[in-house]
Amino acid sequence: MSVDFVDLPQCMAARGELQLPGSKSISNRALLLAALADGNTELRNLLHCDDTERMREALMTLGVEIENLVGDRCLVRGIGRNNWINDGFPVKQAELFLGNAGTAMRSLTAVLAVVGGDYVLSGIQRMHERPIADLVDTLRQVGCNIEYLAQHGYPPLRISPPQLKAGQDLHVRGDISSQFLSGLLMALPLSSVEQNLQVTGGMISRPYVAMTLALMERFGVKAQRDKWRSFRLAADSNYVSPGVFEIEGDASTASYFLALAAVAAPNGAGILVQGVGKNSLQGDVGFANVLQEMGAQVVIGQNSISVSAPTDGLRGVTVDCKAIPDAAMTLATTALFAHGVTRLNNIASWRVKETDRITAMSTELRKLGATVEDGEDYLQISRPEKLQAATIDTYDDHRIAMSFAIASCGTPLRINEPGCVNKTCPTFFRSFARLTQTAPVIAIDGPSASGKGTVAALVARQLGWQYLDSGSFYRLVALAARQQGIDWQDEVRLASLAASLEVRFSGDEIWLGDEQSAHEVSNSIRSEDISAASSVVAAFPQVRAALVFRQRAFRATPGLVAEGRDMASAIFPSAGLKVFLTASVEARAARRHKQLLGKGVSVRIADILDDLRTRDARDAGRVVAPMQKQQEARLLDTTDLSIETAVEQVLQWQAQAVEASCTDTGGQLTWGP
Repeated sequence: MSVDFVDLPQCMAARGELQLPGSKSISNRALLLAALADGNTELRNLLHCDDTERMREALMTLGVEIENLVGDRCLVRGIGRNNWINDGFPVKQAELFLGNAGTAMRSLTAVLAVVGGDYVLSGIQRMHERPIADLVDTLRQVGCNIEYLAQHGYPPLRISPPQLKAGQDLHVRGDISSQFLSGLLMALPLSSVEQNLQVTGGMISRPYVAMTLALMERFGVKAQRDKWRSFRLAADSNYVSPGVFEIEGDASTASYFLALAAVAAPNGAGILVQGVGKNSLQGDVGFANVLQEMGAQVVIGQNSISVSAPTDGLRGVTVDCKAIPDAAMTLATTALFAHGVTRLNNIASWRVKETDRITAMSTELRKLGATVEDGEDYLQISRPEKLQAATIDTYDDHRIAMSFAIASCGTPLRINEPGCVNKTCPTFFRSFARLTQTAPVIAIDGPSASGKGTVAALVARQLGWQYLDSGSFYRLVALAARQQGIDWQDEVRLASLAASLEVRFSGDEIWLGDEQSAHEVSNSIRSEDISAASSVVAAFPQVRAALVFRQRAFRATPGLVAEGRDMASAIFPSAGLKVFLTASVEARAARRHKQLLGKGVSVRIADILDDLRTRDARDAGRVVAPMQKQQEARLLDTTDLSIETAVEQVLQWQAQAVEASCTDTGGQLTWGP
């Protein structure tokens, strides 16, 4: 079953430690270099994600032997220079599908074009929209034979045996993607002639190029460079296995958790990430320095970084992001919590990544209420007075999904298609939840007229928490539908209305509409026709699904008491305390009779009994959200209890729940179907 969304409750605080998974950029480079090297290489802390799986699959298709070892280790049996200089890869003809793995597409294009063979390289549709012409043009300068199979300048590509030549300087642009230059640097030593590579234009993401050079040197090949303008790659170079290679943690992934700490981790109880530090090969460790400039408390160790939030809040900064293009996306959402304006410069490369990231980030930031200005190579963000609960679209881009998780420190969020994080960090959302503390929830359910609404409202008042009357939502949908002329049997239009319903509970008052048009409707939704219509509305699966996030958004500090049929089962399945409040049908009928008489409504108690029995049977038998006690819920029979006694019992159970969970600060996730 696919996961369409993940709902993140508002984060109250964050703390803890995290061992980072291996760097994606280093993992893919190390896999390729180990495959080309003489000897066998044991790779440790290898990242398991979509991008590295595409590289592994491609290398194995080409005939490279890769053996899985225990945990995150594997053994790569290199094919060695004597093999590839004469014969290339063992498999001379293949079709390689590389998904949306840019590091795999760019580096394998360069290596296969130089080594030779008949290959087709393709990916998903977005990969076929990411430019590769500058890399292909440079490879053609050296005699490589590459053909575009669809649109000129973009994958898919066909590679045929080259006719390598020397005697001229090669030129590549450095201002489009550092992956072009990295691919060339790893591939050109495989040529039988010396190559001199000239970089034209400015160079973006220089730390990624430095990483490539450092990894090549670990595998025995050293490029001679003139500053960052040119690189000389000697003929007859030979990659040699270092034996064992430990892959450091992913600094880009670290940025999300460091930002979380800068926003939500109190001083003295920050977040410590293990796996990157002062000795890192990755430029994205520079993200920690930007957080420090914004006011965060930062300590950078040899192989760790710890961060906590400043007491007076973060401040906006202007940052040249050329060296940290991936981590800069995290700065865009961190800016939602910074005083003043945050401006990210030199991010033009965002437009040729997994999606047009400048446009995508601008669109999603505005959903949260931020003021955003964007241009060809910059993004400027001013935080709103209050973040708005929103549904974030991810555009199949892992970094958008992970960056926007930070915004849950200010508002509940729904993140669509969260599985895109599998590209680089499949465990992201679980790790995020483990490090965050969220507002507690008491979920109270029970049959009609059991007193659950009265008890829940009083418990919320006693605790000073938010209160959610879920039953009112269906009445509100029915009322709003009548006001807008929507038929109560039109499930599709009702669901659309429910998804955008603006509701506010204030004491005993219920307000419907946005700030400009809100009106108090507590009495209106209790009319007989609306009550009857709410039962019809509540039975529609699409309406219930549309209201899920609207109700989850009520979970906010300091806590929430949620009352309703599916609060414990579907809306807040991880609620810290679940209560199933009931009473005998006779007791419930007597209470309802007394309530109606107090309102001047004359009705026979026998009719109320019949109505309650009918409702109980219908509620227990309904396909959608049947009324039933959850296994872990506390049963509270109020037949012989006063309201005050019932409230006191719930408060006592809540105190016990707090005591039992005082050592568990982990947050909670709710996954979509």
